[in-house]
Amino acid sequence: MHIDLYSDVVCPWCRIGKQNLFRALELWDAKGGEPVTITYRAYQLDPSLPEEGRAFDEAMQKKMGGPETLQRMLEHVTKAGADVGVTFRFDRVTRMPNTRLAHRFVTLVPEADKTAAVDALFRAYFEEGRDVAQLDELLAVARELGLDEDDIRSRLLNEEGSTSVDADIEQARKIGVTGVPFFVFNNKYALSGAYPAEELMGLMERVATGE
Repeated sequence: MHIDLYSDVVCPWCRIGKQNLFRALELWDAKGGEPVTITYRAYQLDPSLPEEGRAFDEAMQKKMGGPETLQRMLEHVTKAGADVGVTFRFDRVTRMPNTRLAHRFVTLVPEADKTAAVDALFRAYFEEGRDVAQLDELLAVARELGLDEDDIRSRLLNEEGSTSVDADIEQARKIGVTGVPFFVFNNKYALSGAYPAEELMGLMERVATGE
């Protein structure tokens, strides 16, 4: 079974959805399910952001309709994350970055390290408040993962990964993705949202049996 996972590194529900997916995979493996591969696909919640991003409170209050609504949303997300074992420290988040460079970074990471890279970016942004739109921060993540920092820097500066990111975003448009996380199973079944692990597991069972 193959799963394409469309997500954005500054989307808290994407972090929760990925956590739920990997819990579902644990349940799947425990039941002797077939091997599963995952491809991480780029999606930008707000591609109109400038390269330097914007202040988090400014961007999010405008989107949510004011500080009170934003605060309620952040509290809700923080609790939802805690319920599945991931931490959100929105008190440390100061920037809403344009995530294109971060997506390009993920495309350049060796396949075996991609999940660790996605997790590291989520952790850097949501727990440590780091601006993952900045080259220096991405190179720091590369160091933390034991990757070749000089190679990653050179390839990012040479615009590598752009074609892949553009292709993901265009494919998302073609299949009607309007929100993330968005899961595509075997290029046939789609699911949008941070569903609980048990529901993801149920869909995987239906995919496996061709229902």
